[in-house]
Amino acid sequence: MKIAISGKGGVGKTTLAALLINYFREQGKKVLAVDADPDANLALALGVTDPHTITPISEMKDLVAERTESTPGTMGGFFKLNPKVDDIPEKFSRQLNGVKLIVMGGVKKGGSGCICPESVLLRTLVTHMVLLRDEVVVMDMEAGIEHLGRATAKGVDWLLVVVEPGRRSVETALHVKQLAGDLGLTRVAVVGNKIRTPADQEFLSQNLANLPILGFLPFDEKIIEADLQGRPPYLLSPTMADAGRLIGEQLSRKP
Repeated sequence: MKIAISGKGGVGKTTLAALLINYFREQGKKVLAVDADPDANLALALGVTDPHTITPISEMKDLVAERTESTPGTMGGFFKLNPKVDDIPEKFSRQLNGVKLIVMGGVKKGGSGCICPESVLLRTLVTHMVLLRDEVVVMDMEAGIEHLGRATAKGVDWLLVVVEPGRRSVETALHVKQLAGDLGLTRVAVVGNKIRTPADQEFLSQNLANLPILGFLPFDEKIIEADLQGRPPYLLSPTMADAGRLIGEQLSRKP
């Protein structure tokens, strides 16, 4: 199963990613956790004690140069558009309690355009992980779905959009749904987060009537505590862990 998670910044994408990764790991699945958000913090949510020591793939200058046959520090020129990436998840991932974690990193576009060796390597790597890996892949993405191309999107089983009760979060979810439709990705669902009252749940249900809602995650101050302590949310909040398992079960049951 291949799952991509998107949504407005701060809504809890990483929390949901960590919950689902934990669920599939508990089910005995091989799991590849992918932090595809330039503001990377999935490592912390999975309990990595030294996340600062993980170098994102996009910042591995020698690797990018080797695989794309480009020259580091230069602009323009020719480079490979189909670099070898199949060995990267094994060689450059952090192993953690049976889960492989890979941090993609961001690409600085200022002055260099959108097509550069780093972006080509990342996009090719995402395509490989989605289409060719024989394991559960959970991708924590940024607000958009820039890492997904049309061919890659066809291999994504679910695009989950995390929303919180609020107009801006809802607008982001609708925008992501439109982007997904443009790529031919039809299996888009919503997970509500930071739910405090039945009114919060009702707000999301009414304003996202055209999107299936897989479940709701409660507002829990222990999630803030987990973030401060650098501990996984499912360890400090059993309620949140249970809610994550229910969503995981729904994903596993749906054809």
